[in-house]
Amino acid sequence: MSKIHTDGLIFDMDGTIWDNTPLFAASWERACKDKGYDVKFTPAKLQQLFGKTMTDIADACIPDEDPNRRYDTVKLCEEYEMQDLAQSEGDTTYEGLEETLETLCKKTKLFIVSNCQQGYIESFLERSGYGKYFTDFICYGDNGLGKADNIKGIAKKNGLKKPVYIGDIQGDKDACDAAGVDFIWAAYGYGDSVDGYAAKVDDIKDLGGIIDGI
Repeated sequence: MSKIHTDGLIFDMDGTIWDNTPLFAASWERACKDKGYDVKFTPAKLQQLFGKTMTDIADACIPDEDPNRRYDTVKLCEEYEMQDLAQSEGDTTYEGLEETLETLCKKTKLFIVSNCQQGYIESFLERSGYGKYFTDFICYGDNGLGKADNIKGIAKKNGLKKPVYIGDIQGDKDACDAAGVDFIWAAYGYGDSVDGYAAKVDDIKDLGGIIDGI
């Protein structure tokens, strides 16, 4: 596989860095029940939803015609996610993540851009101790902007000339197209297929071998 040359590798979160869907399925069911909905969630169902903005997720899975009630329910889902994550002691990162980050940060700067809620990235960095590998991060919950705008924003803020994004679903690729950056498909994640990519990795440990600085 040919090398990908970049001055900034930007990571997605869910399905790329870690997988919390087995934990969060119970969080979402509990939140929906507390809001009066009988909605069942499985890890597989959440994997089909994660990667979208939270309002889009609410529209897709909360059976209520009132958008405010849908969005309030998903906010409670987010709260329960963070509570359950804080109480969990398990490591949900993909195997080989730290070794990969150690390799990559010697070649280029590392970033995170996600459609997650505010505090979610910080929770990952604090739980893992991997904050030392990343230069900067931003998410939808911080500013209400979608992934394409945040990719462009973090690139501009950090003076990146050739950023590359790694994510796992078609929505990530679409955001990269809108932002004008190359896309690496994390095929080990949630997406079954992606229409076009600069490179594909079937295991996160393969990432270190295809990235070089510029």
